Amino acid sequence: MTPKAAREKVILMCDALKHGGPDDEGYFSDETVGLFFGNRRLAIIDLSKNGHQPMTDIQQRAWITFNGEIYNYPELREELLTLGVNFQSNTDTEVIINAYLKWGVAAFSKLRGMFAFALYDKARATTFLVRDSTGIKPLYYFPEKGSLSFASEVRAFRMAGITDESDPNWPIRFLAFGHLPEPYTTLKNVRSLPKGHYLIWEHNTEKFSIARFYKAPEKKYITDIQQAYEAIRESLLTAVKRQLISDAPIGVFLSGGIDSSLVSLLANSQKKQKLKTVSIFFNEKDYDERAFQSAVLKKISGEKHAHLVQLQDFEEQFPRIISDMDMPTTDGINTWFISKYAHEDGLKAVLSGVGADELFGGYPSFNRIKYIEYLRRSPSPLFFAANYFKTDRYRKISFLAHNHYLADYLLLRGLFVPGDIAKILDTDTSEVGKVLFNEKKINGLGAYNEEQAAWFETNLYMQNQLLRDTDVMSMSHGLEVRVPFLDEDFQQLAANISPEIRFNKNQPKKILIDSFSQILPEAVWNRPKMGFTFPFQEWMGNHSEISNEHLYRGKFAQNAVMKFKSGQMHWSKVFALYQVQLHV
Repeated sequence: MTPKAAREKVILMCDALKHGGPDDEGYFSDETVGLFFGNRRLAIIDLSKNGHQPMTDIQQRAWITFNGEIYNYPELREELLTLGVNFQSNTDTEVIINAYLKWGVAAFSKLRGMFAFALYDKARATTFLVRDSTGIKPLYYFPEKGSLSFASEVRAFRMAGITDESDPNWPIRFLAFGHLPEPYTTLKNVRSLPKGHYLIWEHNTEKFSIARFYKAPEKKYITDIQQAYEAIRESLLTAVKRQLISDAPIGVFLSGGIDSSLVSLLANSQKKQKLKTVSIFFNEKDYDERAFQSAVLKKISGEKHAHLVQLQDFEEQFPRIISDMDMPTTDGINTWFISKYAHEDGLKAVLSGVGADELFGGYPSFNRIKYIEYLRRSPSPLFFAANYFKTDRYRKISFLAHNHYLADYLLLRGLFVPGDIAKILDTDTSEVGKVLFNEKKINGLGAYNEEQAAWFETNLYMQNQLLRDTDVMSMSHGLEVRVPFLDEDFQQLAANISPEIRFNKNQPKKILIDSFSQILPEAVWNRPKMGFTFPFQEWMGNHSEISNEHLYRGKFAQNAVMKFKSGQMHWSKVFALYQVQLHV
């Protein structure tokens, strides 16, 4: 590829990502090694032209294009200043460059935040792709014929003409999981860089390798409940405080649940200027959380923005929502709407409550997982016979015909069983099994306890669905979503709390509730869990395309839509079928 052609492709990739970086664009090239960087900037730290990217150090030894936030950059900056480093901006971006130049790849593990960046070391003719330890920020790469392309959304590869070859197996994975599990995407050989890892590209040899920079410290269990309360209060407050750092308007998503309420209350206690909260409500009473939102809003000051979302809004915005998804998913519509309103309310960054359920047992899976152990002891013919059960709950037992950790997870959270996926896609059930369960087994899994459930929810559901959908849907509105519960130090603390006190079988997230009992209104925690849920069962049932069985190919899909309309199927399954129909 000629330098001119490469530059044109990078410009097209940046154009594809303009929605997430509307404030500035920039490019850097080193044609001696065939390197081209592009950046679309959402200005949040140091809003001046000093924040322009790609950025370099004063001596121009390294260049970076960076997406995300480093929350501990003020501390790192001070440390680097004492070591004689000079800075030309107040950005966290420049701190990353100089941290690398001072400490090498060891700098990556010092970063606290959400980040995906490419860093070019000119002297070594080496480029690093680096992704944060929780995988909050996405980073996709595509190696081909001695070249490496990367981007923060999959659409960039297609829109720049780099590749548009579909992965033939993505519909299988999507119909099973309800999302595309990492490292896979809809495009063949376009992969997601694992969280807590960095990719090293050697320009001279045109080869790459991937290495881990993050390793969780050994657990030292806290067994005293009072000590745990105090540690949770201190650590979460620290996480919220440092994630409020911003030179642009920042606010909080408030749904009315425990997690967003806690983040809102803690942010309100720290923010010097008045806090902006953004909430959504519905006319449908079963989904209306205004009473719970009000219980929190009474305790905080600042601007309080509440937005009514109706069926008409869903139908009007639906085509854009589908386009903004980047890759198919059965989640994210809720985040799309609240991000739209946050942007319209003048915000560039918000704090969210994502992550608490995974850390402290907020999902039904934490109690249900123990039943998998009993089911695994059943005769294997039962697993195959489960295909003939009528109800989904029992049909999912057929996943256990595969002795694999992903089969256990899919029993808890899967959409369609392999037999049904084979019918939908007109393929063999055995082929579906090969695609879904070809991953290497992970040592240490299979305990079937709360810690195992936490691993599933964190590394599969949250990683592949919640975080990806939150990022892509918020960035479609030029909004950054921050997640204090996923602060590296807070996650380590939670993991170090003894399971006996960290999880409670009778009340989800009890230790979190009790830690903040003095500020968290009882109305918020003493009620059934809803989650951030929309009236999709009704809305999709009224949608002219989703609910039209004649638009679907194959008897199975058509019958499924009819089941959905008669109230016998969850909306997520028919929504998945709809998206497969669009793309296959």
